[in-house]
Amino acid sequence: MKCLETSFLIDVLRKDPGAVAKANQFEASGERLSIAAPTLAEILQGAYSRGGTDLREAMEVLAGLEVLDLDEPAATEAGRLGAELLRRGLSVPTVDLLIAATARVNQATLVTRDRAFSRIPDLAVETY
Repeated sequence: MKCLETSFLIDVLRKDPGAVAKANQFEASGERLSIAAPTLAEILQGAYSRGGTDLREAMEVLAGLEVLDLDEPAATEAGRLGAELLRRGLSVPTVDLLIAATARVNQATLVTRDRAFSRIPDLAVETY
């Protein structure tokens, strides 16, 4: 299963050629696609603030995706990951920790262009 991160979805909505090609590849393969609940919140915040066509297009892209819950195991994993990174002298925004932890506990590969996710140990990441 792929877990689509915010940067990927924004790039799809902006018609970035690399993101669109990757999205077409996923569609052709029948790959199971999901998003973490915090990603849903980030995308909708931007879409609702823009409204109109932007909101409609975002809703269309989101409609076919499974939303992975931010539940107790994911929140616990995010806390553990954040503490581990701080011990190494690294800082990752809390929302990114929540997204990464949700992908990890659901054994999903995170699809992103955000290089900060590469700092998170044992997170399967796919770029484009």
